[in-house]
Amino acid sequence: MTFTREDLYSLEQYSEIRAEFKAKVLAHKTNRKVHLGPNATLYFEDALTLQYQIQEMLRIEKVFDAEGIQDELDAYNPLIPNGSNWKATFMIEYGDVEERRQALSQLIGIEDKIWVQIGAHDKVYSIANEDLPRSTEEKTSAVHFMRFELTAEMVNDAKSGAKLRMGSDHPNYPHTVDPVTDNNAASLVKDLT
Repeated sequence: MTFTREDLYSLEQYSEIRAEFKAKVLAHKTNRKVHLGPNATLYFEDALTLQYQIQEMLRIEKVFDAEGIQDELDAYNPLIPNGSNWKATFMIEYGDVEERRQALSQLIGIEDKIWVQIGAHDKVYSIANEDLPRSTEEKTSAVHFMRFELTAEMVNDAKSGAKLRMGSDHPNYPHTVDPVTDNNAASLVKDLT
């Protein structure tokens, strides 16, 4: 799926339905996030979560011209899963600023160590930050954009109910979720065609 201008609400329409739409999206998102230990979370994107983000950006920036709307569509459309992958925003979350700064300096390269696994298949490591690099030699970013490309066999097994695991193999942040909740798995399987 790819959003076009015709798929979006006008600023006026969105203003009228915003509270109801936001409640729907927030309820939907509860089954689209997986906590990897105490300080990292994968937020899996789909058409509904991204439509909300687009609508919010247009509202906040008061964008109503065709070029501005197209710029937002161009930024967010690549984040919609295409049926053979999952796409996620990975966030490293520390409440204390100094603790976060220290952790980010110790987690360089974590974006390449995040994985999903379906049943007995091999782990699938993320393809991270295709839009731009988000790590330096001194630290990693607190936010990374990830894609997990799945084989047809993995997709079939996920649809058949194979156990879904996720984790981080970074030596300074080793965590595994085994398995993800049934609600998470059911929501993510809907992304696969």
